[in-house]
Amino acid sequence: MTTALTLSAIQYEALDGGLAANVPEHIRLIEDAESHGARLVVFPELSLTGYRLELLGDPEQWVSAADGRLDGIREICRRTGITAVIGAAFKEDDGTPRLASLAVHPAGDIEPGFKTRLHGPEKQLFTAGSRAAVLELDGWKIALAVCFDAAHPDHAGGAAEAGADIYAVSALYTAGEDHRLALHLGARAMDNRMFGVLANLGGTTPLGPSCGLSGFWGPDGLTIRRAAGTGTEVLTATLQHSALERYRSAAT
Repeated sequence: MTTALTLSAIQYEALDGGLAANVPEHIRLIEDAESHGARLVVFPELSLTGYRLELLGDPEQWVSAADGRLDGIREICRRTGITAVIGAAFKEDDGTPRLASLAVHPAGDIEPGFKTRLHGPEKQLFTAGSRAAVLELDGWKIALAVCFDAAHPDHAGGAAEAGADIYAVSALYTAGEDHRLALHLGARAMDNRMFGVLANLGGTTPLGPSCGLSGFWGPDGLTIRRAAGTGTEVLTATLQHSALERYRSAAT
C-alpha cells in the first residue's frame, strides 16, 4: 500500500563557474536532504550552471547520460538511496539539445524529462519535449515540469492523465512574479488533485533577482510550506497519499 513520501525541494543559488563549481554543491545538498529523511530531491531549472544561457556556447557546459562529471552525484544517490532531479543543458545520444530535468537514480541510471514550453532565446538553443516525464518511486508517480511548462494547464493535465501524484516544477521565478508563481502551483495542484512541488533558482540571475518561494502545495491548492528567503535553502516535507485519495474520492 502506498503511504508517505518524504522529499526535499532545493532552492538553489547557483555558483559562478558552471558545472565544475555546482556539481560539488549538489552533492553537499543531497547529503543535507538525506539527513532529513528525503527519498526524492528536486533542484531548480538549469541548476548545474544557473540560468546563464551565454555559458552554453561552451560544449563543456552540456552533459550527457554517460557523463563522467556526474559520477559524484551518482555516487551520493547510490549511497543515500535518493533519487535526485537536477537541472541541466543536456545532449541526447543523437545530439538533440534539451533543457532537461534529469532524475539520477540510486542505481546510477538517468531518466530525463524535457522542457516542453521553450521561450525567448531558449528556442535557439534547445529542442522542446512533447510531454511531462513521469517517474515512479516508492509507489508514487512524480511528473517533471520545467518552469514555463507550469503556466500551461494542459501540461499538468497530461501528467494527471498519466497517473501523476506529484507535479514537481524546476523553475526560475523572479522578483515580482510571486502571485504568478502561487497561481501556477496552486492551480495545477488543485485542478488535478495532485501535490505540487517547486524548486526555484535563488539569488541574483541574468533575468533578475529570484522571488524565492520554493515549497509544497496540497491537492486543495493551498501552500504546505515555502522558503523563508531567496537564497539556498533545503525544504523538506512528508506527503501522505491518503490526502490525495481523500480529495480524489470527493471529486468523483
